[in-house]
Amino acid sequence: MSTAKRMDLLGSETAFAVSAEAANLASKGTKIYPFHLGDINLPTPISVIKAAQIAIDNGKTGYCPAPGIPELREALAKDVGSARGLDYGINNVSIQPGGKPSIGKYIAAMMEKGDIVLYPNPGYPIYESQIEFYGGIACPYGYINTPDGLRLDFDTIESGIERGAKHIFYNNYNNPTGASSPDEEIERLAKLVIDNDMFLISDDAYFDTLYDGTPKSIASLPGMYDRTLTMYTFSKKFAMTGWRLGGAIGPENIIEQITRLNVNMESCTTHFIQHAGVAGLNAPKEETQEILNMLRERRNILVTILNDIEGVEAHSPEAGFYVFPQITELMMDIGFTDPEEFRKTVLNETGVSFCGRHHFGRPLENEKELYIRLAFSGIDKEDLTEGMNKLKDWIESRRN
Repeated sequence: MSTAKRMDLLGSETAFAVSAEAANLASKGTKIYPFHLGDINLPTPISVIKAAQIAIDNGKTGYCPAPGIPELREALAKDVGSARGLDYGINNVSIQPGGKPSIGKYIAAMMEKGDIVLYPNPGYPIYESQIEFYGGIACPYGYINTPDGLRLDFDTIESGIERGAKHIFYNNYNNPTGASSPDEEIERLAKLVIDNDMFLISDDAYFDTLYDGTPKSIASLPGMYDRTLTMYTFSKKFAMTGWRLGGAIGPENIIEQITRLNVNMESCTTHFIQHAGVAGLNAPKEETQEILNMLRERRNILVTILNDIEGVEAHSPEAGFYVFPQITELMMDIGFTDPEEFRKTVLNETGVSFCGRHHFGRPLENEKELYIRLAFSGIDKEDLTEGMNKLKDWIESRRN
């Protein structure tokens, strides 16, 4: 029996394919320096682990309410609301098995076939594939490289709006670029959403990983509370990538529809893991701050070494755990024209494994600059330094 034609529209997170390539090399004895995947090799806070164990011991292993257990919905409404200066209640929250399900469920519930949906590109690749899988038209908007970092390309956003887009995905503290929006950029985007009667999906996966200062949410701006669905994940802040726990927070009418899809898809998010989530949200800030401090050290080392390589330009991300260096000049200097060939050659000859820009959405027609993405969340400081110095030496050998 043949598969449905719509399966041809379903993309994948190709970072996992890069991870498989690296694992294959490792099985043959090559030491791998894993910069390819946004996984975290730091321990989950002990309060979260203990809460999960207690919940299992107390029999919290059966079905639970489709929108999530009340304790977690209340805790998440309070946490997300207080961090953004907003008033959310239990009916504004639908618990999900990770952050990713909110993407597809919003699209399935709110987008009609043929609708135009704006999404960041480069960006999380699931936006693009889910829009197209459900019959929408994926309309990308890009970024402009400036001395202060990557900034939203409003020309492409406004072009999409002129085409009739009514939905827009926005990922401040972006994966893969590390881009973060200054106040005036967030305000400009919010004005466009309001003036054109649009709805915005705010992917806040890295909201709680800001290294300094206070994170900013577009949902907090006047007129945006009822126009924003916030996607929350426990994966990053609590080092819980494999636990699969997240939530959708927003207007009650949309949350109701997402919960209807919960019932029809997975019934509910794993019961005992939800109790662990409650413990995480109520835990002392010191537990998660320790994770952030270690990530900050890795970021600083990585950015310093990258910017010491001639032909590389790396902005230091304010949040998240990705660096997105421009390597256009470097590629020309050492004789490469194809970024994928460069990536594979580096992997095979040095063991340094990273992703290319093309792993994060189809490259845009007018793109000229070349980028790669390095994640520093899954590699300790010693191996990070060793791997980057190995890459640096390899590059210098190619110049000679």
